[in-house]
Amino acid sequence: MLRDSIQFLFRLFNRKDQHTEIDFPAVEVILNYSFKNKSLLQRAFKHSSYLSVTRESSLESNERLEFLGDAILELVVTEFLYKKLTDHGEGYLSKVKSVLVSRKVLAEIIIRRELGKYLLLDRGEEKTGGKTRISNLANLYEALLGAIYLDGGLEQAAGFVNHTLLSRYRDLIKDEKFINYKSILLEYMQGKKVGLPVYNLLQESGPDHDKKFVMQVCMPGGFSALGEGKSKKIAEQRSAQNLLSKIAPELL
Repeated sequence: MLRDSIQFLFRLFNRKDQHTEIDFPAVEVILNYSFKNKSLLQRAFKHSSYLSVTRESSLESNERLEFLGDAILELVVTEFLYKKLTDHGEGYLSKVKSVLVSRKVLAEIIIRRELGKYLLLDRGEEKTGGKTRISNLANLYEALLGAIYLDGGLEQAAGFVNHTLLSRYRDLIKDEKFINYKSILLEYMQGKKVGLPVYNLLQESGPDHDKKFVMQVCMPGGFSALGEGKSKKIAEQRSAQNLLSKIAPELL
C-alpha cells in the first residue's frame, strides 16, 4: 500500500506534460465569461483519462457536464432556429440544427479559440493526439456550456452559444465540410418511418494514391442514388445527397 502511494506521488509530480492548473484568466477572456466557481471550469477541461493520474472518482471528469451541455445546446439552438427561420418547416430546421450541433462544428469552435491546449489528459491520451481529437474537442465545448449554465444560469449559457456558434450560423450551414447528408437522410427516413438507408460499394478503382469509390444508397420503395469520391465516406455522403435531391430537395 505504501509503495503504491509512493509510486502514485512520483508519477503525479514528475510528469512533464502535467497541467495541474488552468490559466483561468486567459480561458475566461476567450470564453467571454468569468466563473464564480472556478472548480466548474477546471472540471470542464478534465478528460476521463486524467482520472488515472489523480485517482479521482469517475464522476469528477467532464462527462457529466458534457451530458448537461448537450441538452442545453439542443434547447438554445432549437429555440433560435424556431424564431429565426419562420418561413421554413420542420425538415429544414432539423437539417440546419444537425449542422450547428455537429461534432465538427463544435470542435472547430474550440480549435479557433485554442482551448484544446488546456485539456487535462493522461500521458497516453495526450501522446495519441487527444488534444486535437474531434470528439474530445466537441465534448469540451459541451462541458464548458454545462459549466457556464451551472455557474451563471440559462441566460449566460445561451449567451455563450450565441457568441461562439449562432452568430456564425449562416456561414456554417453553407459550408459543405460541416453538412452531414447521411445524417439528414437518416433523420428524414426515420421521421417518415420508412426504415433505414442501405449503402453498398459498387466500384473501387485506381491506384492506392488515387482511389475512386462508387457507392449506392437504397431505401424502401425502390429509390436509390449513386455517389463517388476518393474515399468510401465521401462517396456515401454524395450518394445520400443525391438521394435527398430526389426525394426531399427542400432539405438541401
